[in-house]
Amino acid sequence: MLSSIGKVAVVGPGKMAMALVRGWLASGFPADNLVLVHPSPSERTREFAEDVGLRLTGELAKGEVDFIMLAVKPAMMIEVMQGLKGKITPETVVFSVAAGISLTRMQGTLGTGRVIRTMPNTPSQVGKGVTGVVPGPGVSDEDCEAVDALLSASGLVVWLDDESLIDALTSLSGSGPAYVFHMVEAMAAAGVAQGLPEEAAMALARQTVIGAAGLMEADPSDAGTLRENVTSPKGVTYEALKILMDKETGMTPLLTRAMSAAKKRSKELGE
Repeated sequence: MLSSIGKVAVVGPGKMAMALVRGWLASGFPADNLVLVHPSPSERTREFAEDVGLRLTGELAKGEVDFIMLAVKPAMMIEVMQGLKGKITPETVVFSVAAGISLTRMQGTLGTGRVIRTMPNTPSQVGKGVTGVVPGPGVSDEDCEAVDALLSASGLVVWLDDESLIDALTSLSGSGPAYVFHMVEAMAAAGVAQGLPEEAAMALARQTVIGAAGLMEADPSDAGTLRENVTSPKGVTYEALKILMDKETGMTPLLTRAMSAAKKRSKELGE
């Protein structure tokens, strides 16, 4: 599929974008069909482009590519889109991987309805991510299939019909890795409180989460079943879960409050 997509430009080749680019190339995407766009790229990006034979430019020619991935920071997005407006044609599909940039804003700034909004998370950098995607009104099924193939190089792709759900998705999968990282910090700190050396506690916490994630990936059982498999009636884990699963003070109400705050902020950034 990747080899038949056409030409793709990546505007703003940062960590996330370059991880995708590496995934595309590894999956057989022709280097000749890929363009990196940045007015002042890093030396690392220059070296990578030279090593694999990618064109690196500060500006696209009009109609040069079929797809444009916008991977610049949200604060720069409007300025970048304004600069691209004269470079796209009615056939160009533009998809954004920046938070807070609505389809309406993309359409209005770029002057086209062939836009797609996406929200990847940081594990996409290692091919273990999840990306939420909302298509604009002017994209075809073929366009969606092409973008799905591109984004799938970084992990799972979830399509949404309603853009209003993107803020909820951002609060779950977009911000979610930070929640897990903090849980590792909290588990390590709790281990130290129980008498473990700090270095050992962190190593145990990190590998426990890595192992649990690997087990979840390998076992198709739902999370509740996997939890029950670890929990002996009236055992050690059972006692801990009584606290963690408390209906008023446990993890579910805590994460609900946290994600509500994240969703609110995501919505504010998009206004």
